[in-house]
Amino acid sequence: MTTNTPVWAELPAWRELPTVVGDLDADVCVVGLGGSGLSAVGELLRMGARVVGLDAGSVAGGAAGRNGGFLLAGTADFYHDSVAALGRPLARELYRLTMAEIDRIAAETPEAVRRVGSLRIAASAEEEEDCRRQLEAMRADDLPAEAYDGPEGRGLYIPGDGAFQPLLRCRLLAERAVAAGARLFERSPALELLPGEVRTPHGRVRCGATLVAVDGRLPAVLPDLEGRARTARLQMLATAPAPEVRFPYPVYYRWGFEYWQQLPDGSIALGGFRDVAGEEEWTTEATPSPRVQGLLEDFLRTHLRVAAPITHRWAASVSFSATPLPIVAEVRPGIWAVGAYSGTGNVVGAICARAVARRIVAGRDEVVELFAGGGAAS
Repeated sequence: MTTNTPVWAELPAWRELPTVVGDLDADVCVVGLGGSGLSAVGELLRMGARVVGLDAGSVAGGAAGRNGGFLLAGTADFYHDSVAALGRPLARELYRLTMAEIDRIAAETPEAVRRVGSLRIAASAEEEEDCRRQLEAMRADDLPAEAYDGPEGRGLYIPGDGAFQPLLRCRLLAERAVAAGARLFERSPALELLPGEVRTPHGRVRCGATLVAVDGRLPAVLPDLEGRARTARLQMLATAPAPEVRFPYPVYYRWGFEYWQQLPDGSIALGGFRDVAGEEEWTTEATPSPRVQGLLEDFLRTHLRVAAPITHRWAASVSFSATPLPIVAEVRPGIWAVGAYSGTGNVVGAICARAVARRIVAGRDEVVELFAGGGAAS
């Protein structure tokens, strides 16, 4: 049993990146080397910028490499709820952006992605009715969705979605960025963010702009965002291969509070029950708790009917936004932030970070303006 190590870490040994020592110069310093930060690094390189990237730990050592491995179109709200909160034109535009981003992610790192679609499965008659409303709203805007009634239960099938190995994707992006000229550093926390300068324990980065691409503990990195984002703990477990069950699609269950997928080797990765645990999960502590792990194990055995032994238990910190959209903001002059994806940052995070990268270099970006409607400042 591995405690607080995600199942995704079962990869060949990672060649660690150096730590910042001394002074460096860059056009842009990216703080956070998860999926969103590395997407920004790639976009900046494409636009010809000199890039330094920092992470307080390791590449994808936070939620980017410790999540459920879902690639889902849309924002954190189900589509009909997004329409109600944002208006149909904006909700539709954002959904189409995420569909295109999944295509881009799959083309960029095909070795890490499985385009199998996803299920939303109802846990009650009330949720079945909500699935019907979601399907109706999606069909009205010509978005791909189908009613589903199968072994997992009743709900929706979204054919364009997928699953992926999040840590593998991030490591591939990091390796490619270094080969393309980015200077990336691990174990180099940003201790102080100043206009034109990021200070670390053993050095500093002088830069024209800074992009903070940190999701979990975002307000701790940028206290300016206190009240706009709140950190929560998400917990998961994984099993040995489970030939007794077959789940061909990643599944969102009970309003998305529980989620699981069966990996190519047959093992199960399962997360959830943040809401049941209540206030104790609104924490910056990113270690598994007995209460939630007990709930997950009971669900694994009684609902999923998986008999395979549990091999991994882990947790991660993510930030939830106070608005229907994540934070995309110039927090201080020359210091931008993206984050608070409300638990669904694998696709939206890449979109937001790449958009801000373009905004920094080009001075304007339409996607940044779209997300600014959720309460961020452009």
